[in-house]
Formats: sequence, structure tokens, C-alpha cells
Amino acid sequence: MFQKIWKSMSEEKKNEAAPADEQSTGEALTEVKMVSLNAEEFELIKDKAVKADEHWERLLRQTAEFENFKKRAARERLDSIRFANESLLARLIPVLDNFEMALMVANQAQENSADSLKAGVAMIAEQLKSLLVDSGLEEIDAAGKAFDPNFHEAVSQQETADVPEGQVVQQLRKGYKLKERLIRPATVIVAKKPTA
Repeated sequence: MFQKIWKSMSEEKKNEAAPADEQSTGEALTEVKMVSLNAEEFELIKDKAVKADEHWERLLRQTAEFENFKKRAARERLDSIRFANESLLARLIPVLDNFEMALMVANQAQENSADSLKAGVAMIAEQLKSLLVDSGLEEIDAAGKAFDPNFHEAVSQQETADVPEGQVVQQLRKGYKLKERLIRPATVIVAKKPTA
């Protein structure tokens, strides 16, 4: 027959007086009781132990699967960062091909080829601009507009009475933003009042 050990705190009996040394140390007495189990109780405990083992195995499997998922997600995130520009670069390759063909034509220049080369380069520039606009790139056109430090970088001021003070007189270099994020501010010269 199977036995189980149960620990319980012993209680002081009301009519018995505890020895003086036990009262001074404050230690509680414990007694071990032997309890016998019947067959039904044993089977119940055995079933619960089997279920506990199954739950433990399932927990271990799920923990391992979750760790594998975290590793796979981190790997996919790194790959997406590494190859984020793949589609843009694939679309830029034909533009590069056209530039190379234009350079080959320029190297084999004939008398009237300057006009055709100029037209070809203009077409390539339009193709490139169209591709970049489709990818979300926006030009910042600052010419004739009020100076905005969020999108413009002033490199100097020019005295003029033709435009109001604080307005862009000349744009030296175009600015660009990708959707709402500024990539490069427009480099500008800003008007100021002429000194008398």
C-alpha cells in the first residue's frame, strides 16, 4: 500500500502545559502523519501526474517554437532592412542602361550628334525623375516662396527691393523629401531689405 507523508503543525492542548524551554524559544512542534491511500485516490493522483507531464511537454514545445519564431522574425527583419532598396534599384537599372548607351553614342560622335545626345539625355532625366516620383520622392521647389527653415537652408542673403524680405530670391540646389520626411533641404539665397 502506498503512503503519503503529510506535515502539520501540532496544536497545544488546552489542559497541558508546555515545558518552559519550549515556550522561551518559540519553536513549534511538527508531527509527521502517515496516510494510506486507497486504489481510487492512487489512480486519481497517477492521472493527474500524467496530465502534468503532458502539460509540461507542451509548455516546453511551445517555448521552443516561440524562441524559433523570434529568431526567424529577427532574421526576416534584418533581410528586409538589407534588401529594402532592391525594388527601387531594379527599376533604376534601365535608366543606368540608357545612360551607358548615351555615353557610347557620345564616344562615337558625329557632327550633328550633339542635338540627338542632348535629346537622349533629357529623355533619360525625365525617365529617372518619373521613377523617383513613383517611389515617393518629392522635389522641394523653393524659388519665389517664403523662406521655411523646415525645408530650406539659407546660405546667404541678398539685398533687393524686388521681393519682400524673407522670400527666396534664388534656389542654388533643389531639396527633396520622401513622402513627409525631409531628405535634403533646398539650398537658397534669401531676400533682405536694402540698406539706405
